[in-house]
Amino acid sequence: MSYLDTSFLCALYVPQSTSGRAIAIIESMSVSLETTSLLFFEFRQSVHFQAFRHVKDRSQGYPLGVAQAALAALQADVKVGLYCHAAVDWADVHQIAERLAFQHTLQGGHRSFDILHVATALHLGASEFLTFDVSQKKLAQAEGLAVPL
Repeated sequence: MSYLDTSFLCALYVPQSTSGRAIAIIESMSVSLETTSLLFFEFRQSVHFQAFRHVKDRSQGYPLGVAQAALAALQADVKVGLYCHAAVDWADVHQIAERLAFQHTLQGGHRSFDILHVATALHLGASEFLTFDVSQKKLAQAEGLAVPL
């Protein structure tokens, strides 16, 4: 099972340098992707935040139209079954996250959401972690997850 993080999901719905690689990986998969409410929340919040940044300074973030298109495209893919929501025991994920934070944050400087995504992948029994985030990649690899990107 592959677990994807927000940087990977963003590459699927907001044009960027990593989009081609993300799309190719998704197209090569033959099963629905296991996702969580945490992943979708962080993605939606990130999209809204980038639109906010653009309103405040047009050299940052991306326009509202790009944000709206990304959110609509994600919703359409959810509706057709590209993603399935995994059943998650959040108390277990938080316990794993506490361990990861204790073992890795002082050395790697990992952020809370990065730790939660890796903890969720471990909780779900994923063998592969899809991310374009360098720090998160190191954390996932340190925990034995394959990171092909």
